[in-house]
Amino acid sequence: MMRYALFLGCNIPARVQQYEASARSVLAGLGIDIEDIKEFNCCGYPLRNSDFKTFILFSARNLALAERMGLNVITLCKCCYGSMKMAEHYMEEDSFLKDEVNETLAKEGLEYNGNLGIKHFLSALYSDIGINALKEKITKSFKDLKIATHYGCHVLRPSNIMQFDNPVAPVIFDRLVELTGAKSIDWALKLECCGAPVLGINDDLSMNLTEKKLADGKQSNADYLCTACPWCHLQFDSVQKMMIEQRRMNNHLPAILFPQLLGLAMGIDKQTLGINMNQIDISAIEDL
Repeated sequence: MMRYALFLGCNIPARVQQYEASARSVLAGLGIDIEDIKEFNCCGYPLRNSDFKTFILFSARNLALAERMGLNVITLCKCCYGSMKMAEHYMEEDSFLKDEVNETLAKEGLEYNGNLGIKHFLSALYSDIGINALKEKITKSFKDLKIATHYGCHVLRPSNIMQFDNPVAPVIFDRLVELTGAKSIDWALKLECCGAPVLGINDDLSMNLTEKKLADGKQSNADYLCTACPWCHLQFDSVQKMMIEQRRMNNHLPAILFPQLLGLAMGIDKQTLGINMNQIDISAIEDL
């Protein structure tokens, strides 16, 4: 049986519980064993540009905890994925940094050696489980559904560190969506930022970026926008709902988390997948 240490990060348990619920149910349906490490801490992402060494230490501690159990890490958050991949890269490149980190970790009886893998939920499905195995679990085909995939920024760049997919022409997310029978559409702003990083700093800019993406997805005839990151999902779900109310926006486009879409195609019930927890109603997808 394939086993991973599931790294949820901070945002999902607090604000996007349906992502955790749907991902756990999909992984269980695929026969994947998940271990929860209670000692996991923040990935360090909020400190990346203000306290570099603490950022590295935070990620390294999480990796050392998983390494102690002999487990590879699977993440649902693309920021967390990016943080841990960067920490892994910097410590591999700089032995003095690695030694300094391990000196601190030793106080807890931990050591980072770099002997594990870090996968995002999408890359684990695509590379570790595989398209053919996933196809065997599909019981419902969404053949009339058109999906706009949103890759997000942190799994694609810098590509030499992330090693997720081609940063200019990625295909992994599209191929996974098409397993459900849905069509993954081409749309011009597919790889643009969702706007979440500047929310709370420049809300107008944040919402403008979001509105442009939604309008482009709508114009490209998408029925839903599909996400696989809690920050991106909040932007396209909760913030979009706020934009509809405040800006009277008429280009709204519902967002569905990928494990919700895949879970429905696998025959998992909507309550387990948290379909009703999305701020913008997506229940109509069940009738397609």
